[in-house]
This record gives sequence, structure tokens and C-alpha cells, in this order.
Amino acid sequence: MSCGCSSLKDGQAVVDHVKSKGKDQQPPRVMHEIKCECGETFLFHKVIMNCPKCEMTYAVTPCSSGDINNIKQAGIKYA
Repeated sequence: MSCGCSSLKDGQAVVDHVKSKGKDQQPPRVMHEIKCECGETFLFHKVIMNCPKCEMTYAVTPCSSGDINNIKQAGIKYA
């Protein structure tokens, strides 16, 4: 991650960090299409979102949100 958030090792750390900064409702730089492990595909339009089918939480820091590879899973209903 390019904003100094590279120390965030997992999705839960990303969620906690983004929420602590009050940026959890912010849109990503790019609205990525997420293919969840449950088989659902959805549009990632906030930096923290849950899959609409299984509620797996996905998160990315706003400054790293241009690259889909930076989006991490945080666990079911973590957000």
C-alpha cells in the first residue's frame, strides 16, 4: 500500500485503520468488481464493504484503492 499503510498485515487491520480515520464511507479511486469466494460478484463502491450474499467484509485504504490487489478480506460481518 502506497500511503504508509504497508504495515497493515490483514483485512481486519485495514478495517480498523480506515474506521479510525473516519473514512469508511469513502469511495475507492476505482470501483472494482469483486468476485467473492462464495460465488457472488459485486461492485466495490466503498473502501469497506460486505458481500451482499455471504457478508464477507472487504477493505482497502483509500490511498491504495486504485489497485484491486490491495483489497483484503477481513472476515464475515467484520465491518
